[in-house]
Amino acid sequence: MFARWFPAAINTRPSEWSRAAIGMSLGTMFSVWLCSQVFGMPVAQHLIGPLGASAVLLFAVSSGALAQPWSILGGYLSAGVVSLLVAHVLGRTLGSACLAAGMALILMCWLRCLHPPAGALALLLVLADPATIALDWKALGPVMLSGSIMLLSALAYNNLTRIRYPKRASEPVSRVPADHPPTDSQAITAQDLKLALADMEAFFDVTPEDLEQLIHASELHAKRRSIGTVFSNKA
Repeated sequence: MFARWFPAAINTRPSEWSRAAIGMSLGTMFSVWLCSQVFGMPVAQHLIGPLGASAVLLFAVSSGALAQPWSILGGYLSAGVVSLLVAHVLGRTLGSACLAAGMALILMCWLRCLHPPAGALALLLVLADPATIALDWKALGPVMLSGSIMLLSALAYNNLTRIRYPKRASEPVSRVPADHPPTDSQAITAQDLKLALADMEAFFDVTPEDLEQLIHASELHAKRRSIGTVFSNKA
C-alpha cells in the first residue's frame, strides 16, 4: 500500500529539466515585468502564483492538453469573468472564492480549456489585493495580458529550443518509424483511443495521438526484442 506513494520514474533527461527551468524563469519574469509596467507591480505580483504554475505546464509539459494555447487563454478568461461576477454578487469572502473556483472549473470543462492554474487565479481575483480590487472589471486586463505574454514566451522559447509547440489536436503521428506501419485492420488507431478515453469518463492529460505513437513505438521494441530472442536461440 505504501509503495503507491512513491513517485514513478521521470522519462526525461536532466538536460530537458534545465531547458524547461530556464524557460519557466524567463517566461515568468517577462510576463510579470511587462504586466507591472502597465498595471503596477502590486497587481502583477498578485498574479505571480498562477503564472508560475502555468509556466510549469507550458515549458515542462508543453505537449499536454492542459498546456495548449486555448487552455491558458480560455482558462484565464473563464476564471477572470466568473470570479469577478461572483465577487460582485456574493462579495469577497472565502466561501465565494471557493465557489468561484468551482464554477470556473465547470466553465473550463464546458469550453474545453481546462487549465489548473486558472483555479488559483479565480481564488486570487475574489480575495484580491486593494490595487486589483480597485480595477474592478478592468482586472481582466492584467490577467489576459500576463497570460498572453506567458503564452508568447512559451511559443518562442519552446520552438527555439526545438520543442514543437503548440501541438495540434489532430496532429498525425510523425515519429513512428516508416518500417513499422499498422499490420492489419485491427491495429489500434487514434480514433479507437478517443473512444476508449470517452468510455473511461475521466480526464487524462494526454492526446490520443500521443497514445497511438506510444503504442506503435512499444510494438516496434517488442518486435525487435522478439527478433533478438530468435537469433540468440539459434546461436
